[in-house]
Amino acid sequence: MLSIRPGLPTLFRLPRYTSQSIYKPHRVLRRPIATTSTWKPEHTPKSILIVNKMRTQPVILAIDAFLEHVQRTYPGVRVFHEDRPDIPHGAEVWKPGPSAENIDLVVTLGGDGTILHASSLFSIGAVPPVLSFSMGTLGFLLPFHIDDFAKALETVFSGKATILNRMRLACTFYDKDLLKIGTDGDDWQVMNEIALHRGASPHLNTIDIFVDGQHLTEAVSDGLIVSTPTGSTAYSLSAGGPIVHPSLSALVLTPICPRSLSFRPLVFPSSSIITLRIGDRSRAPAGVSMDGRVSHILNPGESVNIQASPYPVPCINRSSIVDAEPPNTEGAGPGKEDDWVRDINNLLQYNATFRSKALLRHSRT
Repeated sequence: MLSIRPGLPTLFRLPRYTSQSIYKPHRVLRRPIATTSTWKPEHTPKSILIVNKMRTQPVILAIDAFLEHVQRTYPGVRVFHEDRPDIPHGAEVWKPGPSAENIDLVVTLGGDGTILHASSLFSIGAVPPVLSFSMGTLGFLLPFHIDDFAKALETVFSGKATILNRMRLACTFYDKDLLKIGTDGDDWQVMNEIALHRGASPHLNTIDIFVDGQHLTEAVSDGLIVSTPTGSTAYSLSAGGPIVHPSLSALVLTPICPRSLSFRPLVFPSSSIITLRIGDRSRAPAGVSMDGRVSHILNPGESVNIQASPYPVPCINRSSIVDAEPPNTEGAGPGKEDDWVRDINNLLQYNATFRSKALLRHSRT
């Protein structure tokens, strides 16, 4: 056992914990998470849930056109919408929960935040396949343009759609006595990331990090981010984290402005359980935000367990729309391209030089 001499400064002392429970994180039964596959439903979709951003005029027109097309082309399909004041005419009210109506397909109209909101509606159990249309400011998770909705629906209803299972995180909170905060079934399902941060406090957070019950380090920083591969291009990327392909199953740990320059981001396998415990010496509580939603305030001694959720978000790929392959073309053929490769080039302008950016601006004028 490593011993610390009494004369050493307190900064270098190993943290002590009176309870061993934190070294034995609770594991949930996880089923294998496939990556990209063809969606083979038992039957064609019989119910569709529309999730949309605030109803601006373009959104209103798009929803009206979508509903008219569904009612005309797929007359037996029921269309639902969240219980909001702006529910569109012709849609039934849908409320999340254990007694909610069964949904076979989720259709989102908006930006990336709309998909995150759709994911949060299914915090208990599996998420139906998600067909996403771009009508927002960000589009990293949005493979389809709204003008393509008829063709996209045809692909889904004909059983030719391919899906990418985007991993989610299951987060469970504990108080300083290691008693679960909330009841069973209250685990938060996170599609992008969970972030612990110092909020408005001028003091840094002190957070102990455990991986599968083993103490990794004591982090002194503005906060910590644990993200999915999908969330690796969000807050984690801005904090200096790596870009991870969404077909991988992994947990990404990224510090926010750490005091130590040697504290670098880490990537763990999806079988890992990460425990973040607010240190007893922390001068500030930690605010918790999950996919941009403020959820908890963790005080010293309180903790959160983070692990891979058994319920990913199945997102329908744009590569599902397969046209006849034109002759004498280079690169991947239709239906075989990687949406993610296209997106990091078009949206993130990955490794774009000053010259290529100048050419891009010139081409837009």
